[in-house]
Amino acid sequence: MTSIGFVGLGIMGAPMARNLVKAGFDVVGYNRSRSAVDALLTANGRGVRSVAEAAADADVVAIMVPDSPDVAEVMAAVFASARPGTLVIDFSSIRPDVSAQLAADGKAQGFRVLDAPVSGGEQGAIDAVLSIMVGGDADDFASAQPVLTAVGKTIVHVGPNGSGQTVKAANQLIVAGNIALLAEAMVFLDAYGIDVEAALEVLGGGLAGSTVMQRKGTSMLARNFDPGFRIALHDKDMGIVTAAARDAGVVIPVGAVVAQLVASLKAQGLGGLDHSALIMIIEQLSGRSSAPRQRGGADPRA
Repeated sequence: MTSIGFVGLGIMGAPMARNLVKAGFDVVGYNRSRSAVDALLTANGRGVRSVAEAAADADVVAIMVPDSPDVAEVMAAVFASARPGTLVIDFSSIRPDVSAQLAADGKAQGFRVLDAPVSGGEQGAIDAVLSIMVGGDADDFASAQPVLTAVGKTIVHVGPNGSGQTVKAANQLIVAGNIALLAEAMVFLDAYGIDVEAALEVLGGGLAGSTVMQRKGTSMLARNFDPGFRIALHDKDMGIVTAAARDAGVVIPVGAVVAQLVASLKAQGLGGLDHSALIMIIEQLSGRSSAPRQRGGADPRA
């Protein structure tokens, strides 16, 4: 049985780790909050109290943490604790240049490193149907297939180390733009007294239809902004894509505006809401503000 040390059992990491257990892997999990580790134990995984312990005897180390500094910290502990030759798969979404450098550092110490950021949100992680964009050596990608197929459905090798992160940055640009335009359309329809739910049904069957409309339109209608993907993380990702675009000399005017909309919600202390809460800022700008509702009717700003 292949042993997987899984570091980061948050909204995305927890269901991914559970699916790896279901697929027959011996999963040893670590998370800063012990409750997440305890939850993995109930799913027949194992738990440890440090990154070093998770990596020490693992055949594969999987990482799913929030940002570039977090990945760098985890990687340092992995390289210091794991056996040379260990396959390290970083599912996090971080800066492409940082990802490429960490992979180079790992290879210099005898490790096989892949960047494999994912898309599909919490539900995609739960259902094991994530899209996974992988950067790294082709042989390492082939070796990782049993792990990747246990958590994802659309799995593509997109180039050398850092390429997966570049594709993920483009993904986040597209998703944020879609959510913002969906929010604008819903506020526009509501202003004219249209049944927005009925409108989304017919729009979803045409060229305007998208996964974003199917998943996020429902939460916007319900005013349910429980996080599947937090505004704070999308703000981080928009920072990555705007910086990378600037470095490449590429202009992303629409993306730049959407990045500011995302940042404005975070600045209001709403970074813990789902990114579908972008509709709130569109409502505010339109003078049509209303308080968000979460499960149980709690106001997340309270």
